[in-house]
Amino acid sequence: MEFMENQGEQAPIDKNAAAEEAAVAAEPTLEMQLAEAQAKIAEMQDAFLRAKAEAENIRRRAQEDIARAHKFAIEGFAEALVPVKDSLEIALKIETPTLEALKEGVDMTLKQLSSAFERNRLLEIAPQAGDKLDPMKHQAVSMVPAEQEANTIVTVLQKGYTIADRLLRPALVTVAQGK
Repeated sequence: MEFMENQGEQAPIDKNAAAEEAAVAAEPTLEMQLAEAQAKIAEMQDAFLRAKAEAENIRRRAQEDIARAHKFAIEGFAEALVPVKDSLEIALKIETPTLEALKEGVDMTLKQLSSAFERNRLLEIAPQAGDKLDPMKHQAVSMVPAEQEANTIVTVLQKGYTIADRLLRPALVTVAQGK
């Protein structure tokens, strides 16, 4: 036993009794901490399961949206082309067309088609003679002797097209050889 001074008096202190009192006082605290931790775990598990379900729903909705977009991607373009087809069918129904009427009908149909291309961001690549060859937009099919700078366009054999800034078909060109 140890003795402790208490206002000038000495009283015996039992270490085991003090430890037991501390343990008894600490036990409810540990039980409360355990209960709090278990409640927090249950709450976090619930939040995790909800977040996981929400992520799965978002993924599923995104897949459905992509499938719908693929299915109807050309709908606008198709709507723009229907009048062009109608015009061509009307032209074929004419019994005795004149050359002038056919030319006028083809011109109007070409304007309808060009308008449909523009509305759907399908743009022509139409380089001019003398333009520098751009391998990202032009495909050189041959080199010919010419009185112009090397690697410049001499003739355009076929126009190219881009759709929404992406190359659909390069323009086919001949280019000048070096002098």
